[in-house]
Amino acid sequence: MSWHWKTIATVWVLAIAGAILTAILATDGSEISWIGLTLAVCTLVTLGLQIATRTKEGYVKRVTMSITGAIVILVVATIVVSI
Repeated sequence: MSWHWKTIATVWVLAIAGAILTAILATDGSEISWIGLTLAVCTLVTLGLQIATRTKEGYVKRVTMSITGAIVILVVATIVVSI
């Protein structure tokens, strides 16, 4: 399962990159919309990456870990941006 961590970490890095870009580029009042869009992209990338692995065992666990990690990252980013 060690190589599956690369697909999970890829989504987390994408969430971090989206959060940083949102913090830098979003106008006042539109940050939450961009954070939501980042979560949507992370979800789609998660599903694509996990399907691309062609491994049935642990699919739900990997998807859950990817999306949960992205949500945690984006919650922290939302708190930071809203301050």
